[in-house]
Amino acid sequence: MAAAASLAERGAQVTVYESGAHPGGRARRVTHRGRELDNGQHILVGAYTELARMMQLVGVPGDAVLRMPLELRYASGFALRALWLPQPFGLLGGLLAARRAPLGERLGALRFVLAMRRHGFRLDADCSVEELLARHRQDGVLGKYLWRPLCVSALNTPPAQASAAVFLAALRDTLDGPPGASDLLLPRVDLSRLFPEPAAAFVAARGGELRLNEPVRDLAALRAAHRAVIVAVGPHQLKALLPELAPEYRYQPITTCYLQYPEGVHLPLPMLGLDAGLVQWVFDRGALLGERGRLACVISAEGEHQHMTHDELAETCHRELAQALPRLPRPEWSSVIAEKRATIACTPGLARVAQTTPWPDVFLAGDYTDPEYPPTLEAAVRSGVRAARMAAPPG
Repeated sequence: MAAAASLAERGAQVTVYESGAHPGGRARRVTHRGRELDNGQHILVGAYTELARMMQLVGVPGDAVLRMPLELRYASGFALRALWLPQPFGLLGGLLAARRAPLGERLGALRFVLAMRRHGFRLDADCSVEELLARHRQDGVLGKYLWRPLCVSALNTPPAQASAAVFLAALRDTLDGPPGASDLLLPRVDLSRLFPEPAAAFVAARGGELRLNEPVRDLAALRAAHRAVIVAVGPHQLKALLPELAPEYRYQPITTCYLQYPEGVHLPLPMLGLDAGLVQWVFDRGALLGERGRLACVISAEGEHQHMTHDELAETCHRELAQALPRLPRPEWSSVIAEKRATIACTPGLARVAQTTPWPDVFLAGDYTDPEYPPTLEAAVRSGVRAARMAAPPG
């Protein structure tokens, strides 16, 4: 949708072929067991500048997200909040004031950030995030509550497997970026309304067309009908369209468990961390979207939850929430949405796929094509904008 909106902005006649009932890829509204739910609980950060620009372009209102300084709070009591200061001083001040972390570790975290900054957040040789943290003695309390959760949230890959180079690229743009780069932006509308649907309306208003429920099986026919083709599918789906280019990646899941409680149930703040089990973050959909009593539990990357039934997983999520929220009643219903191939496994030395192809009129788009960024919504949008420039360069 980013590629389509970018092309429409330039006056190109765009046709979008979407195999599903809704545009948006892994960030969209779906109908699950008769209920309309997001197919995952995503958050944005202030460093997602290209996504923010595209949202503004297609007319997404500013209040579609709740913007707040980087704040990580856990039910166990750990808390870190970036201060309203230019980076990296906002984060450094927040580290010094972090609750439930020994002073020695807080000072060590300051040294770690400053050392990474001196080296431009780059490494001479890639390694795992776990190795990087151990090398800089960041595998204690702050490793548990700050660095590892940031790694899993950004790369969707366990720290023992995750690329430290890609992790540092994410830290560079968020923790050492311009003012507001580390801010959290929590969606206050469903994911389809956050970008895909406004983008579709933007394309249609400029003479473009969105064809839903129309999978593409014959790329040659599309090439004959259009001047250029952008293939924006998951890497595992390239085998059917461009088998010559299909990469052999490992994948990581993202699982979201929605629990609907009575309307009076709510969290002490919109986003809360858990550290005693499977659930990593829980979001108050009532505070964010007006879905009162609905909590969304997020489990990023692989783990034992993959071997559970949906009922077992929902019961486990409820039990972990009940430990953090006293007198929590039983949920009225639950829904589990598991994206088994949510992202590629972002491992050290991972080779990315180029956006150009052997055919001058065919280009690729997708978060897995970004040369250095983790597989995020920002990477997906960046790739779409780049592919649009390749397909219809200015002038």
